[in-house]
Amino acid sequence: MKRPVRSRKLFERARQILPGGVDSPVRAFQAVGGVPHFIRRASGATIEDVDGNRFIDYVMSWGPLLHGHAPRGLVRAVAAAARLGTSFGAPTALELDLGERVRALMPSMERIRFVSSGTEATMSAVRVARACTRRDKIVKFAGCYHGHGDGFLVKAGSGATTLGVPTSPGVPAPVAADTLLARYNDIRSVEALFEAHPGTIAAVVVEPIAGNMGVVAPADGFLQGLRALATRHGALLIFDEVISGFRASAGGAQGIFGVTPDLTCLGKIIGGGFPVGAYGGRADIMDLVAPAGPVYQAGTLSGNPVAMTAGLWALARLAPALYRDLARRGAMLALGLAQAARAEGVRLQVNAFGSVLTPFFTDVPVRDYDSALTANTGAYATFFHGMLARGVYAPPSQFEAWFLSAAHTDRHVQQTIRAARGAMKEVARVI
Repeated sequence: MKRPVRSRKLFERARQILPGGVDSPVRAFQAVGGVPHFIRRASGATIEDVDGNRFIDYVMSWGPLLHGHAPRGLVRAVAAAARLGTSFGAPTALELDLGERVRALMPSMERIRFVSSGTEATMSAVRVARACTRRDKIVKFAGCYHGHGDGFLVKAGSGATTLGVPTSPGVPAPVAADTLLARYNDIRSVEALFEAHPGTIAAVVVEPIAGNMGVVAPADGFLQGLRALATRHGALLIFDEVISGFRASAGGAQGIFGVTPDLTCLGKIIGGGFPVGAYGGRADIMDLVAPAGPVYQAGTLSGNPVAMTAGLWALARLAPALYRDLARRGAMLALGLAQAARAEGVRLQVNAFGSVLTPFFTDVPVRDYDSALTANTGAYATFFHGMLARGVYAPPSQFEAWFLSAAHTDRHVQQTIRAARGAMKEVARVI
């Protein structure tokens, strides 16, 4: 790998104009050390930085690039849409086409409102839930991240954990007081909250497959238990499928586990990687949203034609064969990482679900936030830089998911496993 000379100079400039030199915290490499690589282009499963280094990419814009970077068909479709206008601030038929496509894949979303990000979707869904139930409190799970809305920044996962700021300054105490914390995969902890706060909980918000404390799958019966508890206590169940939606399956995590939420939040994957999100659910609940109802939410770029076009292209190409191939390669990569660690005596747990995985540097099975925090972040940092030096771009944080795409081939995975064998030797020398 060439030294990141140009990246270093750009980062020096960036720190003079952007807080911490980045527009999203985890990009700054604070958790792993070193200088972030500035990317200038990408294609398929690879990215290239400004110094000319090429990497096999497992960040994939943090998940939405299910079909890889800049697939030709998507680029052509978006270019054609942009020539007709990038944003109108008025309705288009494209919004209806994509909305109907999403509803066909996720029937629980009887009504849908497009927004511009996953954060906007989750914030809006909670507002609707509070209006519907006329209650204020929400239940979230330690280590789950639902965007940077005030009420969610209480033991949030991924970037917040990476930076050691599990509760952000600037969040008013009364707002934080309305967020109740439960343990992921621990249904009893949720029961206890309903017992302690009778008649005051508006919604339970959950990542049905956790991806922001690293990948953690739901235990048998966990999601079903949440559905039963929410129904029994008159609360809504909100699935944050910003990561799992259309990546876990064409019907999202809810399609795999057979649990129907009242509201669902989706993110960039429904826009083919463009800035877009959506929330939706039962018609009677969503009809509370303005202008149909009194719950106000608006956005100038919501449903813009470029993002809608990209989403239509991406969702039209979801097929059983795609998910079979992704799952097979995900399992191949997970096994290869585990074997590379075992060969060097490195303690590693690899959590994988289809095309997403996280290698945790711990010997403790990871099933919730507390067990995720047993991971050796120093070992991960060594591993990360070892992989980077060998041409593999992994997430610059122990607590993030790795993502495969349709553009990743068996050869890419085999190259990654070979790189991991070398990187694990470096980890073994420092732990």
